[in-house]
Amino acid sequence: MVIEQILIGSFAIFCYVLGDAATGEGIVVDPGGPPQEILKRAKDRGITQIKLIVNTHFHVDHTAGNKWMHDATGAPIAIHQDDVEGLALPHPSMLAMFNAEPSPAATVLLKDGDKITFGKESVEVIHTPGHSPGGICLYWPGYVITGDTLFVSGVGRTDLPGGSFAVLEGSIRKRLFTLPADTIVLPGHHYGATPTSTIGREKTENPFL
Repeated sequence: MVIEQILIGSFAIFCYVLGDAATGEGIVVDPGGPPQEILKRAKDRGITQIKLIVNTHFHVDHTAGNKWMHDATGAPIAIHQDDVEGLALPHPSMLAMFNAEPSPAATVLLKDGDKITFGKESVEVIHTPGHSPGGICLYWPGYVITGDTLFVSGVGRTDLPGGSFAVLEGSIRKRLFTLPADTIVLPGHHYGATPTSTIGREKTENPFL
């Protein structure tokens, strides 16, 4: 699988392009800004057909580029069913902060265990509420995109509407820490000393857990 990690903006957001090199099909995960650099990086890796825009949760820093990406590619937007309302009702001050337009409506509603397929590749949706009600991670053997659920040596904040540390900790311990220890963690922000980690490292070293 093609995996491209792209650092965007002053909030150190990680956007991801996942793709199938054989077919050129792929998905964009959490486009936190305009599509030009994201699509260039995708094209440089041979991914020319963006089939889906996936949001790990509804917060504007991760969805700010939804409209631009949708307009540029025609790809539908996917989010967990429990974050549909949050995506549809962004706070105006947050849109202004990220110079973003409201996202188009999500037309692909995800739930735990769904498979997202592009070309001959696929990823599994893991519902990990706590940072937001509909927070998700995307897993395939060897890797997991963790959005704002789990960072390198950190976890997502839980003081925003719909957040709960107890729920977040349960999601991490019961859903993520049961993955193989050598699974590479691809976080939603570059907040740690390194851009990636492993499940095994976070289980033993993450100070919040």
